[in-house]
Amino acid sequence: MALRASALEDLRSVFEENFRERGELGASVCVWWRGEEVLALDHGWRDRECRVAWTPDTLVPVYSATKAPAAASLLHALESRGLDEDTPVREVWPRFPVADACFHHLLSHQCGLAALDQRASVFDHDAVVAAIETQLPSWSPGDGHGYHARSFGPLVDEPVRHLTGHTLGDWWRRHIAKPLALDFWIGLPQREHHRVATLLPGKTQDPDDEAFYRAFNTAGSLTRRAFSSPQGLHAVHEMNSPDAWSASLPAIGGIGSARAVAKFYQAAAGAIESPLSPAVRRALATARSSADDRVLLRPTTFTCGTQLDPLDADGRKLRDINGPSTTAFGHPGAGGSHGFGDPSNGLSFAYVMNRMNLGVMPGSRCLALVRALTDGMTPAA
Repeated sequence: MALRASALEDLRSVFEENFRERGELGASVCVWWRGEEVLALDHGWRDRECRVAWTPDTLVPVYSATKAPAAASLLHALESRGLDEDTPVREVWPRFPVADACFHHLLSHQCGLAALDQRASVFDHDAVVAAIETQLPSWSPGDGHGYHARSFGPLVDEPVRHLTGHTLGDWWRRHIAKPLALDFWIGLPQREHHRVATLLPGKTQDPDDEAFYRAFNTAGSLTRRAFSSPQGLHAVHEMNSPDAWSASLPAIGGIGSARAVAKFYQAAAGAIESPLSPAVRRALATARSSADDRVLLRPTTFTCGTQLDPLDADGRKLRDINGPSTTAFGHPGAGGSHGFGDPSNGLSFAYVMNRMNLGVMPGSRCLALVRALTDGMTPAA
């Protein structure tokens, strides 16, 4: 497929419309196409009072959109030691509680460790690891999947520490982000704190999330437990603290720009030279589990660290958040941030903002941008 010349103007119009009609406060959108950045827009305000302008240097927390860079970091660390996603986890992490799990199970949310019974703070890595090591899995690898919303962070961080002696955030910075000049951090240095936008909580709930929120608000449900453990940083205002910015939290704690996320996916799609090998890129792009999600309560398809749009029995998309191609992969973040890469078309996209939506999937502002981009794709001549 090809990108129509008018598509970027259409995308610009939708971006402006989001501010006029959909309550956008501050946001950025970025598109890469076949090795080049073809659109980068930044507009609005970093704060509720509209006193500090949103600029190209603005950074913002992106919640679970962190998971794809985090997965790439673990895959890169494994490869640096001659291992890959098919390596048993216990070869690296001997006390891992799931005996028959390989890293592809861990990265595709199949290990049954989405909820932890032992209380531990999200800021206390050692305590969370101890809770994981004593946790009885809720299901076994190969028996479906359930989104590990928060536990995914220590699950990918601890193996990197065993493999390299570094935190995942440090490995990401040294071996992927810095070589690619990505303004994206998993553990933001204090010297960069002045650039971070203030997040505002969402008010509008996506009606498609009704089943999820019913379970989320039910005490003792797997959904509620998965989004409550490890403990801490549950409220939006807590993510506006320097402690949250500086913490290296690979599930929910990434902070960066749309440019960085879009360029990361351009690298992950193989459209630019990068530290991500063909094997790592294949792992990020290849489906490992497609099923009704035990936590999100909707069909989801997971690769080793990203999501594909799920398909019905006839191969049609059940959800369209990753653009026109069924091979496109990405990962949304709570509140609406999102990024994806499309290796078949050399396309990548990212959107970040500070006025959040309620929901675990991209909301109306993000989806309007993705639709404009999708509508701008035509069959190649």
